[in-house]
Amino acid sequence: MRERIVKRFLRPALCLALAVLCLAADLSPAAARVSQEDIDALKGDAADLKDQRKELESKLKSLADDKSTAIERKNILDQQIANTTSQIANAEEQIAQYDQLIAQKEEELRQAEAEEEAQYALFCRRVRAMEEQGTISYWSVLFKADSFTDLLSRMDFINEIMEADQRVIDDLKALQVRIDEARTSLEGSRAEAQAVRDELAAKKRELDTQRAEANKVIQQIAAAEEETEATLDEMEAEQKRIQQEIERLNRELQAQLAAEGKSSQSNPGGYIWPVNSRYITSTMGGRSSPGGIGSTNHQGTDIGRVGYTSPIYAAKAGTVIVSQRSSSYGEYVVISHGSGNTTLYGHMSSRKVSVGQYVNQGDVIGITGSTGNSTGPHLHFEVVENGRRVNPLSHGADPKMGYLTGYTLSGTA
Repeated sequence: MRERIVKRFLRPALCLALAVLCLAADLSPAAARVSQEDIDALKGDAADLKDQRKELESKLKSLADDKSTAIERKNILDQQIANTTSQIANAEEQIAQYDQLIAQKEEELRQAEAEEEAQYALFCRRVRAMEEQGTISYWSVLFKADSFTDLLSRMDFINEIMEADQRVIDDLKALQVRIDEARTSLEGSRAEAQAVRDELAAKKRELDTQRAEANKVIQQIAAAEEETEATLDEMEAEQKRIQQEIERLNRELQAQLAAEGKSSQSNPGGYIWPVNSRYITSTMGGRSSPGGIGSTNHQGTDIGRVGYTSPIYAAKAGTVIVSQRSSSYGEYVVISHGSGNTTLYGHMSSRKVSVGQYVNQGDVIGITGSTGNSTGPHLHFEVVENGRRVNPLSHGADPKMGYLTGYTLSGTA
């Protein structure tokens, strides 16, 4: 009798419980690669950027809107543009993480719904199995006991069966709660992601306004002859100081490498174009001052048709010795390629490398822009060899060809 009861009642319940456990194991979601905490950290960074922006706005308000403070205002506007660019990058990263988090939550919801459906189907099969066994009920099993001891045994078995049935029902209820919470959380994440997208669009419009204001300041400087001359003098003096500092840093780096027994040379003479454009707006040497503020003795090569979003590549492998902002070059980077050999990349909208970092030829080191004393988006590119600036368009093994070939000069196309 005992064996028959086990076979007819307990075994279906145990099979059901085992099936549910296996199902839960199969459908449990994988470890999340993105969490809300990751996004909250980005929100903290965004708050810091907003605080920095308030400080810059305060500095701008403290400066009179006149030409005597134009250079300083342009410098702060460049910082403001960099801040907005960072806010945009932060928002884009938040959106990317939200998209990943939403995808994860959608998968978790799908799995929970599948688990609920499968578990409900198991429960229905359990009920049908009970019905198919005829008129046998919990009470009929108890009434067939032939002794008090047999009755207690039968009660223990029936209690186990009833508990198993109740657990299935409780699990179904818990799954329903879990599904409702998952749906609510998913909708919340979607709403937050849309809010960040709206903010991103506003930031991009704001960036355009800030760039227009920065260009307006340059035009104000060019409109006043005395201010223009003062700007040119200040710019050339700063560039001279920067070049002296570059030479000092390069000497220190080469001495350090020599002390460590490391080679300081990197593909000597081999340069690649630092941007995808081949359009030269200004060559090295004497020229008319572009926009009224550019140097008449240009020390580099200007490459145009790049906009504000083009990647800037390391023209040659080496170690970054400068990555900072100045009034003349704006956001700029200098790479050392060996004794007396450096390249400079100026007027970036943002820098992607830091001092001490080794970069391979072709690595992205920044994004083009119009920071510093610039009349529009372009890359100011300088090459120094043996401590002297050289023209990459007409210098090299074949002076007629130069290091950079296949270019088009402004005014010829």
